[in-house]
Amino acid sequence: MKKTLGGYLVEALEAHGVRHVFGIPGVHNLELYRGLAASGIRHVAGRHEQGLGFMADGYARVSGRPGVCFTITGPGLTNITTAMAQAYGDSIPLVVISSENKTVERGTGRGFLHELPDQLGVAARVAGQSHRVERPEELPGVLERTFDGLAAGRPRPAYIEIARDVLSADAAGLPLPAAGARAAPPAASALAIGAAARSLARARSPVILAGGGALKAAAELRRLAEALGAPLVMTVNARGLLPPGHPLAVPMSPSLDAVRALIAAADTVLAVGTECGPTDYDMFSVSEFPSPPDLIRIDIDAAQLERSVRAGQPLHADAAQALGAILAHDLGAARPGHGAARAAAARAAALASLAAPMRRQIAFLDAIRDAVPGVTIVGDSTQAVYAGNLGFAAAAPGSWFNSATGYGTLGYALPASTGAWLAAPERPVVCLAGDGGLQFSLGELAGPRDVDAWSAIVVWNNHGYREIKASMLAVGIEPEGVDVQPPEFDLLARAYGYAHRAIDGPEALERSLRDFAQGRQVVVLEVLAEAFE
Repeated sequence: MKKTLGGYLVEALEAHGVRHVFGIPGVHNLELYRGLAASGIRHVAGRHEQGLGFMADGYARVSGRPGVCFTITGPGLTNITTAMAQAYGDSIPLVVISSENKTVERGTGRGFLHELPDQLGVAARVAGQSHRVERPEELPGVLERTFDGLAAGRPRPAYIEIARDVLSADAAGLPLPAAGARAAPPAASALAIGAAARSLARARSPVILAGGGALKAAAELRRLAEALGAPLVMTVNARGLLPPGHPLAVPMSPSLDAVRALIAAADTVLAVGTECGPTDYDMFSVSEFPSPPDLIRIDIDAAQLERSVRAGQPLHADAAQALGAILAHDLGAARPGHGAARAAAARAAALASLAAPMRRQIAFLDAIRDAVPGVTIVGDSTQAVYAGNLGFAAAAPGSWFNSATGYGTLGYALPASTGAWLAAPERPVVCLAGDGGLQFSLGELAGPRDVDAWSAIVVWNNHGYREIKASMLAVGIEPEGVDVQPPEFDLLARAYGYAHRAIDGPEALERSLRDFAQGRQVVVLEVLAEAFE
């Protein structure tokens, strides 16, 4: 049999280091599956393309490798665009590979099955790079540009589109990618590094702001924070860069007044891998980012250095490279205790400013972290996650992430937690979703069973969209459409072969978490939200 381009694609992806593909087969993308079963790539089936996109997102966050998805023409692509948009907002590397109608059918408007007026245009709006493969010989170069771009630049979703007739075309003789390093990320100049190091050495009340772009520079950030005695403020996607209890850690939202005051009082601020965007820094729509007198900003995305806040010293660079280079300079005598008092005061004031139910919900999250060693907590947009984004201290980098910031979708946590477990099967994972949000992707309850995951599906059950109801009441709108009746979660758990536990207080939570930590299983923990509100 001839080698089709679809068969070549599977071999090429394996050569590029891809270990998992998240997909749903259909008659329009059958050629994507030629040879897949015999390859070293594991295919993971979603129940909806949005779900498989979220699975790939969670996988990418934990593994550090791109999450690769196979979709079909038309509805497959439009279904996955929500997941692509969330990944775009959070700078997560996805590679979405879709079939398209035959070349002679594309753009005719004749009503072929799954026809879109401009499928490439739809995907391009939620992708950092988008490619159409017109001839088989184009695919090797497209794959190289795709993976190089994800390695060397801001890791947003990439989209590759291949028409059905091109997928089935002869690909004999196409070269497979050679093993070797990917393109290198940008590096700041020695002149810029030296200037930044001198500013930091002179600083008397420095503060470091870290975002998700700093996750791979945890060791360098800790060394620099301790050398400068600088409080380290961690956005949602940066939690865990300093562990709980570290004297310089500020795992509190920079939207809170006490943290904003800490930033405003600094003489020098170093912002690393953070958009400085409103969902982290101004979620209450109070005012713009507090502008410090001396702002040094490190970002892998040159365009981002011009957004949100202008830095006096912008460094277009990979975070680990730039921080390592700064640490090579003389920063003066180490002053690890210099900022501990400032950090402690900001933590205490920020926590005290939160309403009592939010503090109890943070304690709920603390109980999960402490009872389940090594846990990854993957959240949806729900009350306990909102509280955690304001003040939860994650145990390690990348062990706390959710969809409640940035694009802010619902239905994320369940499939994303399955992907997270696949990326690190030695670690337990907790999916934290509300009863309303969980129903956005309820079909993905099959995922943990399919992959034999070590997963606790924690359902924050407040019988509807409680947060939206409160928002309606706050502005004088009579609530409508928010008191939606949840399903019987014990029956759902039984349908998928999972254990179910009702959590009506801290003791039941502790007992159930202890059992979960000791045994590799999938369990549904239904939390009666009023017990923790």
